[in-house]
Amino acid sequence: MSTGLRERKKTATRQALHEAAVRLAIEHGLDRVTVEAIADAADVSRRTFSNYFASKEEAFLYGDHARMCVLIDAVRARPAGEAPWQVLTAAAVEVFQVLGARDPRWIAQVRLVRRHPALAAQQVTTYTSMEDGLTAELVARGVEGPIRARLMAAAFMASVRVAIQAYPDRTEGAALIDVMREALAVTGEGFRG
Repeated sequence: MSTGLRERKKTATRQALHEAAVRLAIEHGLDRVTVEAIADAADVSRRTFSNYFASKEEAFLYGDHARMCVLIDAVRARPAGEAPWQVLTAAAVEVFQVLGARDPRWIAQVRLVRRHPALAAQQVTTYTSMEDGLTAELVARGVEGPIRARLMAAAFMASVRVAIQAYPDRTEGAALIDVMREALAVTGEGFRG
């Protein structure tokens, strides 16, 4: 299903604001970046910024939100017969494999999140907001009990976040997907059976 012009323009504006927030935060430091500066850099008004994001932190982390939406779609697209943790792991591999080589800009973003409590809190909020969708999908796939499904979704999202945060400290040859697989394997031990 193709999106209309209006939706494409909204997506482009949201992406422009996100890219401006990231660029300015990397160049000047998050504390020196204002919502007004982000709006100016994206060539929109302060009011337009507020129509898309509640804060500069939310704008900065929009890429995470978009990736998490793709991740949930990837989980939904997995074959019905796969074990739940296998579904989650395969979907994560599919989504994060695309990031491929070490992108210095993305590494700088991850490091900024680690240094700024407001960004870290927003990232946790972003990841946590995806748990409902994952929980529903896990229940639909036969995970017994809503508590187990929610715990599995939360543990999965925490593992993804931890892998992303640990990745910049790995040697130059390490791939994000390898760090992701390691984190998911360790966490998945608690959900076998």
